[in-house]
Amino acid sequence: MSSHHVPDDLSAWMHDHVFDEGSQSAERGTRAVMWITAAMMVVEIAAGWWFNSMALLADGWHMSSHALAVGLSVAAYAAARRYARDPRFAFGTWKIEVLAGFTSAVLLLAIAVTMVVGSAERLLSPEPIHYQEAILVAIVGLAVNVVCALILGGAHHHHHDHSHGHDHDHHDHGHHDHEHHHDLNLKSAYVHVIADAATSVLAIVALFGGWMYGWAWLDPAMGIVGAVLVAAWAKNLIRDTGKILLDREMDHPVVEEIREAVESGTQEGNTRIADLHVWRVGKRHYSCALTVVTGDASLTSTKLRERIAVHEEVVHATIEIVHRPALQPAS
Repeated sequence: MSSHHVPDDLSAWMHDHVFDEGSQSAERGTRAVMWITAAMMVVEIAAGWWFNSMALLADGWHMSSHALAVGLSVAAYAAARRYARDPRFAFGTWKIEVLAGFTSAVLLLAIAVTMVVGSAERLLSPEPIHYQEAILVAIVGLAVNVVCALILGGAHHHHHDHSHGHDHDHHDHGHHDHEHHHDLNLKSAYVHVIADAATSVLAIVALFGGWMYGWAWLDPAMGIVGAVLVAAWAKNLIRDTGKILLDREMDHPVVEEIREAVESGTQEGNTRIADLHVWRVGKRHYSCALTVVTGDASLTSTKLRERIAVHEEVVHATIEIVHRPALQPAS
């Protein structure tokens, strides 16, 4: 297909498939939050058992689900790092992190359902509430979640600054993908912490209302409000992670950028893309496979790679060229 000499040493044409190195700051942050959450869970369950407090026990077991979810994020970082150069993963291990985010979002949705069920039972069959003790538990839980949120927020900003400090020096098209650069594994852990914090705030408001004004119905009502909020966050996270896992990227602007790079620079209509597939292999990295039909006998895959290379986020391209001297311009 091309006349250039192919060296005997194939290493000149080979490269690794580690498209996303992960984030050490995010992994450290989620691990710290996991241990803090687990410690708070043990303290609450132990105190609930010792003092025979259902409020403490319930909050402790509720926190266990968040500890599990954050632990899943930690495990995903570790697995992605461990298997980063395992040749069985054709396009690297970054999607392990995305899969963990998806699983965590499903778990978050399950938590929302249990909140609704529990709140509905309380509305239908009210039980005495030990307001002072419950408020204390909610305040302590809120404080712990604020600390965890600050840790994860710091990890996000550290990773964001580090990963963007040297990008897009040679072109200015990268801004359109800024909103898609989030670490979805870190985001899933963050959403769990924020969800727990939000439910603590709602619980504090409801418990004060019940304590001061006798509005016992306010506690389960706020539980339902919190569940709706948690479900909305879970839905957004499922959408974002599911799109990546299903390779639904063909509406991304980078697709048209690849098409423009390939079809420009030659006689109008003389080179056209007949088939194009684009999918994500990292937070800001894409792979593509394309079939090009051209009437330009001098066009080679090397030339097309040079055109595509202007878009730095495209890190892997598989190109097939079909030469058709009689190709007619597109109408």
